[in-house]
Amino acid sequence: MNSRDPSLRLRPWVSLLLFLSAYSPLMLILVIKDYAPVDPGWLPQNPVISGALLFVAVMSSIAVLRAAKGIDGGLYVTVTKASNKSGDMFGYTVPYMLSFLRVDLSDWQTIISLGIFLAILFIMAYRTQTVFVNPVLALAGYMLIDCTFKRGEQEIQAMVVTLEPLAIGKAYRLERLSHYLYIAARQGKSETTGDVDEQ
Repeated sequence: MNSRDPSLRLRPWVSLLLFLSAYSPLMLILVIKDYAPVDPGWLPQNPVISGALLFVAVMSSIAVLRAAKGIDGGLYVTVTKASNKSGDMFGYTVPYMLSFLRVDLSDWQTIISLGIFLAILFIMAYRTQTVFVNPVLALAGYMLIDCTFKRGEQEIQAMVVTLEPLAIGKAYRLERLSHYLYIAARQGKSETTGDVDEQ
C-alpha cells in the first residue's frame, strides 16, 4: 500500500483543528496570565488577543470532542493484542512550560516567536501523523492503545484512540484516520455483549 496515498493522511485543516485543541488549555492559561496582577478587572490587558485565544480554545475543543464522540462508522475487526500507550499523550505537555514564563501578549516579538514555535510543532505533528495524540481527548477519558487486530485474514498493527478499553478477542468497529492511526466507535448493546455481525 502506498504510504503517500492522500486518503491515509488527515486533511490539513482537520489536523490544524486537532493541534489547536491540544493546546487549548495553554491558551486559557495565557489568557489568565494576561490579567493585571493588581486590580485585574473584567477584561485582560490585551482583550483582542486574549479573546481570540479564548475563542480558538473553546471552539476547537468542542469541535474535536464532538467529532470524536460522533464516530459511528468503520470496519469490524477482532483485537488480538493491545497495550496502553496513553502516556505518550504527555509529550504534548512540553510547550506548557511556557505558562511558567512571563508572556507579554502586547509584545509583537513574543507573539511572532510563539507563532513560529507552534507552527514548527504543528508541521512535525502533521508529518508524523500524531495530531490525534491529544491531551484534551485524554482529559475527556480517551486512551491511546497500541493494538494488533485482524480483519478477515489480514492482521494490522496500529495506534487506536478509544474511550473504552479494548479487550483481546473481542470485535470492535474502527475508523481509519491515517495510515497507522484509528479511532474506535462507541459500542452499542449488541456489540458490548459480543453479538457482532461481521461485515
